[in-house]
Amino acid sequence: MITPAEGPDRVRRAAIANLGCKVNQAEMDAVERLLRARGVNLVDGRESADLVLVNTCAVTAIADRKSRQAIRRARRNNPGAHVLVTGCSVAVDPALLAAVDPAARLLDNESKDRLLEEIEALLRLPDGQSLPTLSGVEWGAGLEAQPEANAADPGGGRAFEIGAGGGSFEDDFETGASIDRTRAFIKVQDGCSFHCTYCIIPRARGPARSVAAEVVLAEVRRARSAGHREVVLTGINVGSYFDAGLDLPGLVRRILAETDVERVRLSSIEPQHLTDDLLDVWAGSTGRCLAHFHVPLQSGDDTILRRMGRRYDSRSYAALVERVRRALPATAVHADLIVGFPGEDDAAWARTLAFLRGLDLAGLHVFRYSARPGTPAARMVGQVDARTKKRRAAEALTLAAEARARFAERQIGAEMRVLFERQLPDGRWLGHAECHVLTTAAAPDGESLDNAIGLVRGESIDPGAPDRVVAHLLAVDPARIGPGPAERAQ
Repeated sequence: MITPAEGPDRVRRAAIANLGCKVNQAEMDAVERLLRARGVNLVDGRESADLVLVNTCAVTAIADRKSRQAIRRARRNNPGAHVLVTGCSVAVDPALLAAVDPAARLLDNESKDRLLEEIEALLRLPDGQSLPTLSGVEWGAGLEAQPEANAADPGGGRAFEIGAGGGSFEDDFETGASIDRTRAFIKVQDGCSFHCTYCIIPRARGPARSVAAEVVLAEVRRARSAGHREVVLTGINVGSYFDAGLDLPGLVRRILAETDVERVRLSSIEPQHLTDDLLDVWAGSTGRCLAHFHVPLQSGDDTILRRMGRRYDSRSYAALVERVRRALPATAVHADLIVGFPGEDDAAWARTLAFLRGLDLAGLHVFRYSARPGTPAARMVGQVDARTKKRRAAEALTLAAEARARFAERQIGAEMRVLFERQLPDGRWLGHAECHVLTTAAAPDGESLDNAIGLVRGESIDPGAPDRVVAHLLAVDPARIGPGPAERAQ
């Protein structure tokens, strides 16, 4: 193990602890690519490292606490390492994080836009020199500040987005970053210019700004050349994308027309941004845009939605879900839910449960409300006690599990195209269908389905996982550009 004084040019092993949303995932994917390209060996947090990067999350109190725990663990396991700490917790309370590890280098989210340059500098410094202080950081290359509102940006709350996949989560924050071997997360937007009353992210991430379209296209092409067959477009409020007259539907049209990427998915999109124009892009994409939308709801009670500062009511949300299903009948709609928001009494909670049952969603992500310092909701009367929040979260998680199982059951007899991601211990291959449902299939004669797209027919539900489909493999498209995941992992 080296010490910082011995010289960053001798960094040979690095670890990444990543918490929070898919924007964080996309940012850390870029860091991992840089480190690998510079010959740095990526290790997990249990192994010794010369450099540890902790990407924090502040969206809930639990996320904040886990961020601090990750910093302590990084220093405890690697007392002589360079520790770089970035992300939303740094932006919200840098003094607290500095107290956790005074030797760590803190980079807030504006500085994060220059993170790759910082790491390049770290790897190239001569012996005995320390990393220079940041100065003059603006939005970073490829990022342009957006106005508060414009005619092409219909506005709305940010995407309250944590975790991945089609399952349900309750304050669940993973702390191990690794590049997804089959899909690439492409950051197209950052920040939010709208202020839901519970949300600290506008303070942590700054105002909405969009990555230039040419930069996005270059990233999609890079992902394609690296062998990724699916890209996930991600941002803090991805639907507010606007660059030089180009909105999100226009950006996706350019991706479809100017790249050969096979599958395009959105990480999350606010209800008011899921427009007819965007649905037209999906409908006309010949299957390249995947039949899956994650649309935050947060509450099914209109009074609570108003207190949250959301820009829709339950009726308009339900109408949106129906509009999506008319335009794209096979589409899965997932939602987010915050339970225990101030003022949510038993009657409001009962209305939310009834509303959720009527929506017949494909999945639901569940979070207990967490008061964030400085937000209007933290000062509201009617704070809900922890025991009630826990009970309601359990009720919502039961609904979520039922929704996932019900949607999986509907795929029996249906044909789906599955991007296979990994092999299970029993030899079957596991991947996500277009509708994001987890699907398993056996390969003929022990053939590898690593990064293959298979046409399958759903046959049954996995006995060990009620939200997972067991399918029969009908055909395989193994074509890929660039090295496959197994080769890239080496």
